[in-house]
Amino acid sequence: MQPFRLRKITIKTIARGLVTITVFIVLWELIIWGTSIPHYLLPGPMEVLRAWGKWSEVILQHASVTLLEIVLGLIIGTMVGIVSATIIAQVRAARRWLLPVLVVSQAIPVFAIAPLLVMWLGYGIASKIAMAALIIYFPVTASFLDGLRRTDPGWLDLVQIMTSKTSGNSWAALRLVRVPAAMPSLASGIRVAAAVAPIGAVVGEWVGSGAGLGYLMLHSNARTQIDVMFAALVTLAVIAVALYFTVDWLMRHLVAWQSDTFS
Repeated sequence: MQPFRLRKITIKTIARGLVTITVFIVLWELIIWGTSIPHYLLPGPMEVLRAWGKWSEVILQHASVTLLEIVLGLIIGTMVGIVSATIIAQVRAARRWLLPVLVVSQAIPVFAIAPLLVMWLGYGIASKIAMAALIIYFPVTASFLDGLRRTDPGWLDLVQIMTSKTSGNSWAALRLVRVPAAMPSLASGIRVAAAVAPIGAVVGEWVGSGAGLGYLMLHSNARTQIDVMFAALVTLAVIAVALYFTVDWLMRHLVAWQSDTFS
C-alpha cells in the first residue's frame, strides 16, 4: 500500500503544479490583454516560450553556471552555519563574540557586499558562491542555534546522570541529545536557505560576471531583448522551485521521526 500511496501523492502534486502554472499563464495573458502593455515592457507567455526555444542552448549554458553557484553556496553556507551554531551553543565566549557578528552579517545589504566580493575573489564563480553562502549562513545558523538552545531540560539531566563528569558530558549531551533534538529546526533553516540561495548568486552575477542567468538577464535588458530576459527569469524560477522541493524531500527523510500534520 505504501508505494501506491506515494505514487498517488506524487500525481496529485504534479496535477496541482500544472493547475497553478496554467492559472498563472492565464492571468499573465489577461493582464496583457486588459492593459495593452507593449511587448517590449511585458512580453506574453508565447513570446517568452518562443524566445526560450530560440535561445535554449545559451540559456541552459548560463543556467548550469548559476545552478553550480547556488548548490555550492548552499553546501558551504550550511556547513559553516552548522559549525558556527555548534560553537556558539557550546562555548560561552563564542556567544559574546560571534552573535554580534551574526547579526551584523545580515544588517549590511547584500548589494553593498557584492562589489567587495567581486573585487576580492574575481569575476568567476568564487564570488557568487561566497555571496550565496553569506545569504544562506544566517537562516541556517539561527535556526540550528535556536534548536540547540531549546532542548528539553529533562533530556539534558538524563545525560548528565548517565555520563560521568570526567567523560565530557557537555559534548555527550550535544551529540546524544541536543543535535538530534535540533534537527527539525535545522531542516527548517535549510529549507529557507534553499529558497533564498538563488538571490545571492544572481546578485553577484549582476554586479560582475561573465556567465550565469543574472548576467544573461542584465545583458538582455541592455539590448532590449525583454523576451530573452523573461525566458532566463522563468528558467531561474524553475531552478529555485526544483531546488526547494528537492531540499524539502531530503529534509523530510533526514527528520523522518518528526510527524508531518500537513496532508
